[in-house]
Amino acid sequence: MSVQMLRFTANKANVADIEAAVEVMVAAIQEAQPTGTRYALCKLPDGVTFVGFLELEDGMDNPLPGIAAAGEFQQNLKNWVVGEPPAPEQLEVVGSYKLFQ
Repeated sequence: MSVQMLRFTANKANVADIEAAVEVMVAAIQEAQPTGTRYALCKLPDGVTFVGFLELEDGMDNPLPGIAAAGEFQQNLKNWVVGEPPAPEQLEVVGSYKLFQ
């Protein structure tokens, strides 16, 4: 299993844009139902910091670039964040109870 994390701080004026785009993106992912893929984006209590997780089964390529709404989200995110555009980080899961399968 591969787990990636994406963390970014949004411009406060774009938080609603991000939330709306994520809603569209998640609906598109649900419609596509890519095998071996799990995704979540969470907002921290400060209201502007987001943390995303992408889990892929072993041997799976990331299907999100092939989903139009995900590509649009990634393109727009560059304009919605404060500082450098976010870059995914590979995580090593050392323990999990049903969060990562």
